[in-house]
Amino acid sequence: MCLFQSTARRLVSQVHCGLKASSSKKQKFCLEMARPSSNMADFREVFAKAKHIAIITGAGVSAESGVPTFRGAGGFWRKWQAQELATPGAFARNPSRVWEFYHYRREVMLSKHPNPAHIAIAECEKRLSKQGRSVVVITQNIDELHRKAGTKHLLEIHGSLFKTRCTSCGNVAANYKSPICPALAGKGAPDPDTEDAAIPVEDLPQCEEDGCNGLLRPHVVWFGEALDPSVLTAVEKELDICDLCLVVGTSSVVYPAAMFAPQVSARGVPVAEFNMETTPATNRFRFHFPGPCGTTLPPALARHETEIIS
Repeated sequence: MCLFQSTARRLVSQVHCGLKASSSKKQKFCLEMARPSSNMADFREVFAKAKHIAIITGAGVSAESGVPTFRGAGGFWRKWQAQELATPGAFARNPSRVWEFYHYRREVMLSKHPNPAHIAIAECEKRLSKQGRSVVVITQNIDELHRKAGTKHLLEIHGSLFKTRCTSCGNVAANYKSPICPALAGKGAPDPDTEDAAIPVEDLPQCEEDGCNGLLRPHVVWFGEALDPSVLTAVEKELDICDLCLVVGTSSVVYPAAMFAPQVSARGVPVAEFNMETTPATNRFRFHFPGPCGTTLPPALARHETEIIS
């Protein structure tokens, strides 16, 4: 088992999605490097030679499409922040309220579109695939904007707003209904004065598998839940073979995703960070490009003059 796999397994066995590792764990994964470069020409030379590119994306990419992040000051839905609603306990106590929250998010996303960063990634993947090169997107986002942009090789480590999972039979299914069920029509307003709809459980989204009718939940990884082992295994395989890694629009503080790029960097692979600000991981990377991802990423991933397009 490679260094990344063994370390990842140890950490994931201890740290669940959405939690920050202790300072001692953070120190374990630190690889202090010289101050990262912001020289785009140097990055472009590395990009031109890369055969297997892994792109790790976070909320900062979607924020440029107007997607609410529910983080930081003002990041509330009604009276609650996401970490108060996106938990198994919250769903057990009040599935109606949690479904109102996710119904609102689903409806918002139906009106949002990929921005230049999403499009640049999808176009880069399509172009490089014709050259025998690969691009994989490993995203923490659940909004499917990468999919909308045309990305094919996509690993959604936190699930998707547009998938459901049955709490009875476990069936996972794509679901793009609007509204997802009649009882949620017109519900989910985020205003803090809005009263809970208090929808009976039997009127919330139900499983359509023959003879089941179990209560559905969003197929997303909630705070306190572990990542899907099969998805994590796929991520490990991609990070093991990548020869260039991009970290785009992520704060690099939520584990286990926060360890992915530092572990790649630790084995000598160039890592480039594209983010509005520096992060706790910035000094472990070879490159850092500050600013909106929709501005910095398209020129970074554009066709290099040495590329041969068949």
